[in-house]
Amino acid sequence: MSKTLFDKLWNAHLVKSIDGIDVLYIDRHLIHEVTSPQAFAGLETRKIAMAQPNKTIATPDHNVPTQNQHLPIVDPLSKFQVETLRNNCAKHNVELFDLGHPQHGIVHIIGPENGITRPGMSIVCGDSHTSTHGAFGALAFGIGTSQVEQVFASQCLLMKRPKTMRITIDGELAKGVTSKDVILYIISRLTAAGGTGYFIEYAGSTIDAMSMEARMTICNMSIEMGARGGMIAPDQTTIDYLKGRTYSPKGAQWEEAVKYCYTLKTEADATFDREEKFDAKDIHPMITFGTNPGMGINITESVPETIADASFQKSLQYMDLQSGQRMEGKLIQNVFIGSCTNGRIEDLRAVASFVKGKTKAEHVKAMIVPGSKQVELQAKAEGLDKIFAESGFELREPGCSACLGMNEDKVPANEYCVSTSNRNFEGRQGQGARTILASPLMAAAAAINGKIVDVRKFI
Repeated sequence: MSKTLFDKLWNAHLVKSIDGIDVLYIDRHLIHEVTSPQAFAGLETRKIAMAQPNKTIATPDHNVPTQNQHLPIVDPLSKFQVETLRNNCAKHNVELFDLGHPQHGIVHIIGPENGITRPGMSIVCGDSHTSTHGAFGALAFGIGTSQVEQVFASQCLLMKRPKTMRITIDGELAKGVTSKDVILYIISRLTAAGGTGYFIEYAGSTIDAMSMEARMTICNMSIEMGARGGMIAPDQTTIDYLKGRTYSPKGAQWEEAVKYCYTLKTEADATFDREEKFDAKDIHPMITFGTNPGMGINITESVPETIADASFQKSLQYMDLQSGQRMEGKLIQNVFIGSCTNGRIEDLRAVASFVKGKTKAEHVKAMIVPGSKQVELQAKAEGLDKIFAESGFELREPGCSACLGMNEDKVPANEYCVSTSNRNFEGRQGQGARTILASPLMAAAAAINGKIVDVRKFI
């Protein structure tokens, strides 16, 4: 029987099945300071050791400051969480990329850029956006804290096998349209619950033409349509990206890894539980208008007409928007460029290319937060920091930052923020903050103009 990429990866990691529940072996476990403390405490309560600590890598990212990281942390909660992670990693012999470490950064960015993430792996983390790593042809998904403890104790996980979906996008993207627009478009069509119960494979000529960084953006937001995870079959683009990375195999092991990589694709006659197809020519620069990522429209459209749905009306009330209103021209006060969705060097380069020689609107606070120390240093090596400074953008140090209201980088209540992050829930960026999701290009254009604009008119 022909197999999908998902079938191959799931079966390769299947230890056994028990009454319809599968036991999966986990190749790589990534942890951070927020969801790991309770799991470590559980081990100590049960007086058991980690099964394979060498398969776990840790980094603090969610609740860390993005300024003065060389100084002691001031915020009490952040300080406690980071120190707890340090103590737990030391106690259990877990490798830690701490603040100031050359490989420190957001957990879903440091994995790929260091070659920790590889095709064919099973990868988990106590964070929903672990689906990012699926861009490399990995079986990657987020888990809860109790499951983090389960992997600590056994290096295995109890899972019910999800259904499969293939989303095919064909055609060439228009100028100014990016991978972020592609995934926001898909979610707007399938809704924020349209992928529930599925593991999604993305395919088609549009995906094939994307860089690895663009593919990571696509897979990152699979979870925003309710999917268990997303994946893309590895190809030469994948191999070229991983070659020579710090943790990538070397020599003969690399050659073997490349051979294995080419086997990781869906076979011609394999079937999925569901198929969806989209045409690249239908995709325009996207923005969200509501309080879930499925509430998205292209920049030429208006907020949908009144829908007799209480949650829809509540969303518009929170965002202070009306049905039929145009989003183009809407004044904004904040721009955030960063997160595990769009905090990579490719994103920063795109923004720098757009803002060079321009100055942001005086009333807009524009913040750029690289996803890792490597991204930060690369940006500085290329002189992007100078371009940002001359344009009035603030470049900070790595962290999740204003993606979520868990650290100091919050958006003030009732203010709008055009954000390259992945979620626009009520209060996601701070109590009362109003989040509008967009691509780095759209965010940069909004910062320069002080309002939401169609970036295609400026490139």
